[in-house]
Amino acid sequence: MQEKKLLDIVRDKMRLKHYSIKTEQSYIGWIKRYIVFHNKRHPKDMGKMEIEQFLTWQAVENRVSPSTQNQAFSAILFLYKEILGVDMSEWNIQALRAKERKHIPVVLTKEEVDRVIGNLTGIYQLIVYLMYGCGLRMNEALNIRLKDIDFGFDKVYIWNSKSLKDRTLPLPQKIKDRLKVQVDIVEELHKKDIADGYGTVYLPYALEKKYPNAKFETKWQYLFPMRNLPKDPKGEGVRRHHVHEKTLSRNIKQASQKAGIHKRVTSHIFRHSYATHLLQNGIDIRTIQELLGHKSVETTMVYTHVVAEMNREKVKSPLDM
Repeated sequence: MQEKKLLDIVRDKMRLKHYSIKTEQSYIGWIKRYIVFHNKRHPKDMGKMEIEQFLTWQAVENRVSPSTQNQAFSAILFLYKEILGVDMSEWNIQALRAKERKHIPVVLTKEEVDRVIGNLTGIYQLIVYLMYGCGLRMNEALNIRLKDIDFGFDKVYIWNSKSLKDRTLPLPQKIKDRLKVQVDIVEELHKKDIADGYGTVYLPYALEKKYPNAKFETKWQYLFPMRNLPKDPKGEGVRRHHVHEKTLSRNIKQASQKAGIHKRVTSHIFRHSYATHLLQNGIDIRTIQELLGHKSVETTMVYTHVVAEMNREKVKSPLDM
């Protein structure tokens, strides 16, 4: 039997440990670049010096951001620790670090939010309404299942978020009826998929093995499904996945252009705007921290700077007094 290639072993290990498909693709990409950078030498023949050279080159020549450099390091760390069985803790990697810049997040006014959302249509408009109305990250909104919307208690449940903290959020009443219609649409779509011999959905972690029939259940279907039935990126047949991140981002960009907004409008700007508008309305910072799912209140404090900047803009120039 042919011996597995290194990157295939890395991929298998990541799937065994239930890493997300995006993290898997990112790590594979960084490990590949690390190997190519050193003229395709095998990582087992390289060590501390080669890792430092690669990370320093990323910071100096490629001018990557600190978060990107950290991601590259995490990928290499996974390779050596999980695949090659090497403990890197004794190596004390001393690569030149990318300079970290502290940015105050860009936010939209309430009127600007309304203008952008007004230029969206259909499912994309509803997704952005929910993102702004609950302060969700894009992946949190797209990964919502039917079971995560509680119309009885007016709650939205967010599981396994970036901070690994589960949380509940108030369901925006403005879109409650539209969400109910969306649930009905998904239910009918799922019935059709079942009739056509499909109807499965990706289940997180080991749930598919523990509950083999759950992947057919309506409650596990994504709230915002794709129109088409794509091939599963992990090679597990054809499944109904959620709306693609790039498609949503493209629709948001086009809507902001139509709205005449010259700020850089991304999906995350609605989360920033949510937090800022709550703060402006007198909601305390600790509550906002819990709603956003931040591990530390220090992360949430950045929005106090945003509001302070807005208040500073009210100061008149002596020329105008």
